[in-house]
Amino acid sequence: MVNSTHVSYFILSAYSDTGVFKPLYFLMILALYVCIIGANVLLIVVICVNRSLHEPMYLFLCSLFVNELYGSTGLFPFLLLQILSDIHTVSAPLCFLQVFSVYSYVCVEFLTLAVMSYDRYLAICHPLQYNTYMTSNKASFLVAVSWLFPFLAIVVLISLSASLQLCGNIINKVYCGNYSIVKLACSDTRVNNIYGLFYTVISIIIPLLLILYTYMRILRVCFSGSKQTRQKAVSTCTPHLASLLNFSFGGFFQILQSRFDMSSVPNMLRILLSLYFLTCQPLFTPVLYGLKMSKIRSICKRVLCGEV
Repeated sequence: MVNSTHVSYFILSAYSDTGVFKPLYFLMILALYVCIIGANVLLIVVICVNRSLHEPMYLFLCSLFVNELYGSTGLFPFLLLQILSDIHTVSAPLCFLQVFSVYSYVCVEFLTLAVMSYDRYLAICHPLQYNTYMTSNKASFLVAVSWLFPFLAIVVLISLSASLQLCGNIINKVYCGNYSIVKLACSDTRVNNIYGLFYTVISIIIPLLLILYTYMRILRVCFSGSKQTRQKAVSTCTPHLASLLNFSFGGFFQILQSRFDMSSVPNMLRILLSLYFLTCQPLFTPVLYGLKMSKIRSICKRVLCGEV
């Protein structure tokens, strides 16, 4: 048995020799990363610069866009280096750093979407009391909690994994995952599994239940309200629901792939689906909100067209 602190590197076995297509894959991934950076930075700047967008809803959106940049940066530079490399290894500290960035990104994403659903619930179901319930200080507090809690939770998760005794260093993925490391352990992993279950419930299950509850309340108000109320609900809630469904799909497959034997699924499909929530969501979110939300769309048009 080898203590994990003595494992200097991990081998990522999911990579295969791409031969002459290596430059093509590199350029495709690089182009996607550049688009993600451009789209998210544009909307962050638009929200920060325009005072008309200094409202709780847009503060939560800005937090969401920052998280998309954070999550994609935890993957894309690493992925680009691995595509160009002939030896697909990663040092143990860098592997745990990637686990921290990817897992905290997922947790921040779900918590932010839950906070946004709560904000929409107040705006649609309690419009007259909205400014009383959702103050600037409360919005800032919710954003801070949605970032600080995941960081603390993942530090504990990584501390538990780093203390394990490992019997190997081969990870069958294209990036580092916590459970992939835990499966290499020779020592008892009951504490890791219990904490992993607790982390999943707190960071994913509870936010999803909160979102489900708020949208049930919103739908009830919409069906019993006026046509104007329904239009407002559709215009503000559609991007949020689409973003949630898209991210949940990618996250759900990632959990299945980590916990169950997926050897019957073609290797390339497993790789694509495991990367889905880290590659498509960061681009899907800003494009969706940029197109669907009229205030953001009109300001982006003026910025891109050079109008003052």
